Amino acid sequence: MKCSQCGCDDTKVIESRDASEGQAIRRRRSCPDCGYRFTTYERVERPQLIVIKNDGNRELFNREKLLAGLYRACEKTPVTNLQLEALVADIEQNLYSCGEPEVATTRLGEMIMERLAIMNEVAYVRFASVYRRFTDIAGFERALSQIRERKTATTS
Repeated sequence: MKCSQCGCDDTKVIESRDASEGQAIRRRRSCPDCGYRFTTYERVERPQLIVIKNDGNRELFNREKLLAGLYRACEKTPVTNLQLEALVADIEQNLYSCGEPEVATTRLGEMIMERLAIMNEVAYVRFASVYRRFTDIAGFERALSQIRERKTATTS
């Protein structure tokens, strides 16, 4: 690793430790030439996921875009940012572990709604209304009846 101050090619690692819950390694380094100390992070490089939209267009999976949609769905609910971060991390992990380089938005949306239905019913209906593009009250009624069916199935 080159020193960011003087450009020396031979820096020394002073300390290493896990960061980002084991997803990265944080290294403190020192330059033997100028004495400058700095921090670097090492992460596993994952292949880029491609999301196939309903119209056939493809775009890179965007974690921040997914989180923004979930934040909107969970406004004024007791769902915390940490819960949403964990939900997105879980979905991301599932997508990478399946080994497919591309995922359809329909599959991604179903994964999200499955987890939101358990987490918070209001957030689920909000997300479903955008995801499924409800155009009338019947769409909301179907979503609500699915929630009721799940509740009766789990309590029986």
